[in-house]
Amino acid sequence: MLFHRVKPLDKILENAEKKSLHRQLGALQLTLLGVGAIIGTGIFVLTAAAAQKAGPGMMWSFVIAGLVCAVAALCYSEIASMVPVSGSAYTYTYAVMGEVLAWMVGWALILEYAVAASAVSVGWSGYFMGLVKSATGFELPALLSAGPTWSFAGGIPSVDFSHGVFNLPAVVIALAVTGLLMIGTTESARVNAALVAVKIVALIAFIVLTLPVLNGAHFEPLAPNGWFGNGGGSGLGIVGAAASIFFAYVGFDAVSTAAEETKNPQRNVPIGLIGSLALCTVFYLLVAAGAIGAIGAQPTGLGVQPGSAEFVAQCKALAAQGQQPLVCSNEALAHVLRMIHHERVGDLVGLAANLALPSVILMMLYGQTRIFFVMARDGLLPESLADVHPKWKTPHKVTLITGIFVAIAAALFPVGQLADISNSGTLFAFFMVALAVLILRVKDPNRPRPFRTPLVWVVSPLAILGTVFLYFNLPFDAMIVLPIWGGIGLLLYFMYGYRKSQLAPGNASE
Repeated sequence: MLFHRVKPLDKILENAEKKSLHRQLGALQLTLLGVGAIIGTGIFVLTAAAAQKAGPGMMWSFVIAGLVCAVAALCYSEIASMVPVSGSAYTYTYAVMGEVLAWMVGWALILEYAVAASAVSVGWSGYFMGLVKSATGFELPALLSAGPTWSFAGGIPSVDFSHGVFNLPAVVIALAVTGLLMIGTTESARVNAALVAVKIVALIAFIVLTLPVLNGAHFEPLAPNGWFGNGGGSGLGIVGAAASIFFAYVGFDAVSTAAEETKNPQRNVPIGLIGSLALCTVFYLLVAAGAIGAIGAQPTGLGVQPGSAEFVAQCKALAAQGQQPLVCSNEALAHVLRMIHHERVGDLVGLAANLALPSVILMMLYGQTRIFFVMARDGLLPESLADVHPKWKTPHKVTLITGIFVAIAAALFPVGQLADISNSGTLFAFFMVALAVLILRVKDPNRPRPFRTPLVWVVSPLAILGTVFLYFNLPFDAMIVLPIWGGIGLLLYFMYGYRKSQLAPGNASE
């Protein structure tokens, strides 16, 4: 009977229909919206980790991740246009496949949003400390500027504190953004537009300055770790890097969820989605080519996972010899520009990252609290978590809890590991959405669809296979987190949500 607890689409849409939105967005506006939402953390932060995993072959990694994202985005758009309400993939799954799977998706979305916010916080920390060092010469002790390194050899976690203990700047920015979100400070459209412009100008400046000094010899060998590294679970190679780089494309759902406000969504939503993903892919390829072509990928060692104790030790040994390879940098793009004697522009790119990344943290935290809020409203989490502060008018309790969780993760894990864990939750959510689209086509073929996924019986299976393929090419520790996290989630569901759900016998409202 568990899978019969389905919240009908008509009930979900009742509230949404009371406040319909004006259709005013065209294809160009949607494309720019997508570019602004997608470009950010991944390209600024993960370029170094991708270079270590794939070498120059990371350019293929961007293409693979972009293609998987494109087919997932087309599936996401259909169901987002049918259910234009809060809750994202959690709400869609609740409407199609029932409460248990909806809970699992909502629980996985915590890995997507909260852990992603931690990853961005760590990425911001690297750029901030690099900018401070360049401007003043000041450096925090290593023990306070990086978290420990983690290893999961044989499935048993071990931690090494010799290279870092606590990432203080990452904690400060995570808690600062949490505080702003709690008291109701949100970014205005103008501020957001300005930050998007800052990000794009910074990337264009990077491309213009690095491509003229491109050295073809730096692209050989193309794939030092091969296509699959040491096989599934290694997280290395071109495909392993693609699974990590998937993080750089997340954000396209800003286009999907704008379907209700789009003129002629059947035409303009796919243009906005594919257009923004294509533009971002071109940007990413040019940035990757500039970074590698200018100073080389320079992996520290074949088969060495970025963020591991061995990787950190090799980077320290190279630094002692006066070498600063791209793969060892915490601020990859600024580092490349400084290495080719554009120190001031490198500082400006670092400043752009410092300005833009906190807004991404805010968006991630906001999205997470939104999911929690909807789950609490459905009775699957304690209703008190959804309490709104009498003065600030925000869900302050769940925001504070989420912010503390984000800060702790940011303090203790490297950025690449956090991004991979976040990707495991994202890929699971996208897998469920692609499956839900097919199920709805069979169960409710006549329901109005403002946007219909083209060639759905080709596109949706490709999205399902693509997400599974990337998931199984994540590092083993990131893969294992999802089932462990899911098991904890199921335990909590049967201890609380199963009995307290609004759809539980005796609780359902008439």
